[in-house]
Amino acid sequence: MVNLEWYRTFKVVYQTGTLTKAAEQLFISQPGVSLHLSSLEHYVGYKLFDRTGRKMIPTERGKVLYNFTIEALSKLEEAEKNFQKSTEKHTPTISLGMCFETFQSALEEFIPSFDFNIILQFGEYPLMIENLEKGIIDLIVTPQVLEKEGIEYFPFSAEKIIMVGGNETDLEAFNEVLATNDDEMLEKWLKSQKWYGTTGDMEHLRHFWQLNFNKYPDFRPNYIVPNLNSIIRCLKQGQGLAIIPDFLCQQEIDKGNIQLIWEGKSILKNTIHFAHRKKTIYDKEIALIKESIASKMGNSWSNLNL
Repeated sequence: MVNLEWYRTFKVVYQTGTLTKAAEQLFISQPGVSLHLSSLEHYVGYKLFDRTGRKMIPTERGKVLYNFTIEALSKLEEAEKNFQKSTEKHTPTISLGMCFETFQSALEEFIPSFDFNIILQFGEYPLMIENLEKGIIDLIVTPQVLEKEGIEYFPFSAEKIIMVGGNETDLEAFNEVLATNDDEMLEKWLKSQKWYGTTGDMEHLRHFWQLNFNKYPDFRPNYIVPNLNSIIRCLKQGQGLAIIPDFLCQQEIDKGNIQLIWEGKSILKNTIHFAHRKKTIYDKEIALIKESIASKMGNSWSNLNL
């Protein structure tokens, strides 16, 4: 069966003349508008618009369909307006992209206080930035900057990538090896330990190893767990090593639940950015989210002197 939302989208595109303006008026992403149109065109069996640059020019068949359906659509919208609760208003939906650990540590506690809808997406940063450009995501938190037209980046925090270990890890033995200044011996000792990693993400370990040993690690962690917070909980139980951002584990280090093993010969630092489109109808909602996250992560900005 045909989806009535396809007709609503068709009507707004016809009246506004562009996918961007239609997306803003309908409060959906531009790819969502394109999907509705292509689905309707497939259903009716012919093109409804000629795409000229950014303009959507209705075809003759598109004009016929608009004239045939506009009265019925207007009546449906009038019925919707008259029968909905008078106190009901449109609730914006904001799509966010960030790593799972950042969400847990810096945003999760604020979710119940927001008076708008939230959709979280987790994944690789390049893909999230691409989805931001397409309008699928409204705001991302990222240590990576990929220059895209129409996207702004705002640095607000920083992180050190450090080596941590469980309380039963022999820190004295590590310091003795470190004092020899023998990289080969140090690497051999580290590789003899039990290591933790996360599913599908060894980026921190690779970068740390490259910076300190001028090569990528030639071993795999012994324990692969779902996320970095899982690593911290596991390390609290005993031995093992892992490479993780300091803002995720500093509290547990301060409490003495895990140990800071090594910051490396050269400290590995990342600048954390907010990124969103230059033009958005969700300025108020995005500002509130940014303020909430920065209140949890912003302290590390001055500490790293970046």
